[in-house]
Amino acid sequence: MSHSPLRLLLEFDARSQRDRDQPPAFLHRRDRKFALTCEQQGRTPGVALWLEHMAYLNGPGTAPGEARRTLQLWRRINLGFAALGALLGVLTMLSLLFFEGGQRINLSLIIAFVGLHLLLALATSVQALIGWQPWRWLVRRLTPRAERGVTRRLRPLLMARAAHLGASAFALTGLVTLLLLVVVQDLAFGWSTTLTTGASTYHQLLLALATPWAWLWPAAVPDLALVEATRFFRTGTGRGDLAPELWGQWWPFVTMLWTTWVLVPRLLLTLLTQWLLRYQAGRLLASHPGWHALLYRMETPTLDTGSEHNDADDLPDTATQAAVAPLPDTDLLLCWAGAGEPELPGGLTGTGQRIFRAGGRASLADDRAVLTEVAEQLAQTPQPAVLVITRSWEPPTGELLDFLAEACQRWPESVTIALVPLSLDGQSELEPHQLRQWLRFAERLNSDRVRVSALPLAWRDPYAASGVGP
Repeated sequence: MSHSPLRLLLEFDARSQRDRDQPPAFLHRRDRKFALTCEQQGRTPGVALWLEHMAYLNGPGTAPGEARRTLQLWRRINLGFAALGALLGVLTMLSLLFFEGGQRINLSLIIAFVGLHLLLALATSVQALIGWQPWRWLVRRLTPRAERGVTRRLRPLLMARAAHLGASAFALTGLVTLLLLVVVQDLAFGWSTTLTTGASTYHQLLLALATPWAWLWPAAVPDLALVEATRFFRTGTGRGDLAPELWGQWWPFVTMLWTTWVLVPRLLLTLLTQWLLRYQAGRLLASHPGWHALLYRMETPTLDTGSEHNDADDLPDTATQAAVAPLPDTDLLLCWAGAGEPELPGGLTGTGQRIFRAGGRASLADDRAVLTEVAEQLAQTPQPAVLVITRSWEPPTGELLDFLAEACQRWPESVTIALVPLSLDGQSELEPHQLRQWLRFAERLNSDRVRVSALPLAWRDPYAASGVGP
């Protein structure tokens, strides 16, 4: 199996999605046994080893289809961009070097095109770093099935890599076309501009462009005499006494100009994007909720009592009159006591959100500062609402009770405070008994402003198992 971070991330994410349909007890026994086997064999359990173990258990040819389809899709996109770039590189160079006997190939046009190409390369890199996706419409056309989870978060870098690959092919075929035309044709270069620019000024510009290769190939750096001799004007064909071979002495400069400012930047940006993609994939894999749940299952011993009766649901009567309320529409999130770490689930992430953290290791002064800051944000909102993210498996504490009581005093009276308990991995549905304890907690607050909400499709009816209605 390839240990590429991107492949490992996609396959692990797909396996984690499939495990959501399995009973927790089964997953715990399976992964704990895997960890013990690795310990006996003196190996450190990791993502790659775990995926190989899953492939062994499920049989050959059972690699996650979602991951395989995603990788194949982006491989086809990369090849498509490369093929299109190669074709455009040939056509573009033929257009730039097209001339008839009485004309000259204008170096100013080639330099301007090189500058435009650099700007496009910079824009492609910036949009990938800031997450801007001007290619989204194209991806939607190329991906009939909507991308989810980690693939969606990597899409800007994936598109940037495809664009840089296409541009690299464009630059490479353009360079090959240039060299072929130099061999088979007698190209006549010159320079011309409508501006009242002297030859010395133009020569300084060329020297600046030739700085990177001046030490390597001095013959590819034009001198002032060549610049002065090869200027032409709109109604003329050049100086009549100029030796014809001078028109062709520009080709080393054009070759190095294209190589240095078009081909090399694109190759470097392709390598940089590939590194960023591997780094981002590794980071997402290390913070994947499924990985943390897997570590917990591997490190925690299982307890098999031999009894077929599972008394996990035999809980005290926790029936309440409260019910789960719809999730309010707000951009203010308050993560309580480390909830939502290392990352929030997809249903709570988005652009423009303000995330605050309080409780747990935060001091009382920090909590009060958060209350003040949130109050300032709520004062600017027509329909104030705050999502308080908690851990469903942890019981509500008195510290949270005091915090909410103070929040009700300091925040607007019209504010809606929605307690949103998360499951262990942040993705699966909540256990009914865990949800009921938060409903009882909200009911005890006796405040119309505090209620319990859940992520869409992430909870079950807390009274379905007991048959007790709210």
